[in-house]
Amino acid sequence: MKDGQTIGQWLNWDFEANGSLEIRNKNGRQIYWENSGKFWVKREWDSNRNERYYENSDGEIVDHRTPEVIEHNGRKYQLIP
Repeated sequence: MKDGQTIGQWLNWDFEANGSLEIRNKNGRQIYWENSGKFWVKREWDSNRNERYYENSDGEIVDHRTPEVIEHNGRKYQLIP
């Protein structure tokens, strides 16, 4: 996939014939959606079916993921996404 390319573009998805592109995880939850206008939405879900992460092509991001903490030389640092 090239920078700036949507999944629909990468797949050469025919929106006119197939409609919007939707990808679901093994539990049936939508993890990606894209329309013919190149608007897309990405999502992540936790094991309790709660949305942990949301991002769209307009730049809106809602992040409920637990921040990752690493330890280096005895000090702990919280990684900022």
